[in-house]
Amino acid sequence: MDFQLSDDQRALRAGIRELLAGRFGRDRMRAALDAGTDVDRVVWGELGAAGFFALRLPEAEGGVGLGLPEAVLLFEEAGRVLLPGPLAATHLAAGAVKGAAEGGTVVAVLDEGRPVAHLGAADALISLVGGEVRVLEGAALRALVRGAARPVRALDPLTPLHRVTAPTAFGDPLPGAGAARFRHEGTLLAAAEQLGSAARTTEMAVQHARGREQFGSPIGAFQAVKHLCAQMLVRAELARAAVYAAAVTAEPVEIAGAKLLADEAAVRNARDCLQVHGGMGFTWEADVHLHLKRAWLRAGQWLTAAEAEEALAADLR
Repeated sequence: MDFQLSDDQRALRAGIRELLAGRFGRDRMRAALDAGTDVDRVVWGELGAAGFFALRLPEAEGGVGLGLPEAVLLFEEAGRVLLPGPLAATHLAAGAVKGAAEGGTVVAVLDEGRPVAHLGAADALISLVGGEVRVLEGAALRALVRGAARPVRALDPLTPLHRVTAPTAFGDPLPGAGAARFRHEGTLLAAAEQLGSAARTTEMAVQHARGREQFGSPIGAFQAVKHLCAQMLVRAELARAAVYAAAVTAEPVEIAGAKLLADEAAVRNARDCLQVHGGMGFTWEADVHLHLKRAWLRAGQWLTAAEAEEALAADLR
């Protein structure tokens, strides 16, 4: 089996990277950070128009007709630029929740025992209860936000969190949608975002190591820094292999392994990138801390390391 990207997949990745560079570059990301804007409706609509959310819908239903491997490429690019918002939930709700595929509806997800990200900006809320998927919209959602949701402190400044205290069995069932598949695919897309962040922090560390000089030489010439950057690359590429393979097989245990490796790569690479940057890495002006905070937060979403390890161990029995 050939795991090399096809020409069409490379073109798709290049296209979404170009789109994100033009619509959510560093200046716009920093502006959103300063303004506290977690979901930019203009960017959301442009993603919808580009087919980001409708990528896997059949062409007959207005989608692009591609699969999980292609979706992983898009989410990897979103992770590189720290694009905020409930991307995975909206992508998975496309075709089932009106407006999600076009980017006109922002969809958040409530999984039992976890806080809800971007609830304040959401037009619809997917609830995963046991094996059932339900959706809450409109006035009922607004009433829930007012009466049964309380904000909790979030590590990532672009990912506001709420704890929902109401029973999770609310809303209308989504026909043909299973909670297990929703969770597995959401986990894989989150792993792809982690992979993108891990790759980006590797590039940031190498770029800084080449340009920063100490004792008359670039710090990248020193063995300790070389080792840090090499280890970052190894972690990112191991995660890439696991994420891409899981996108092909869509096997739950493969997805669990991919999330475990991608979480480790994103968190540890961000920490090592910060180390390479030295004192500069701790400052608000550097983007390193934003990658670290997002990686920490995303590691607790969809599937934690402990849950992934349990899934992998259960498969060995």
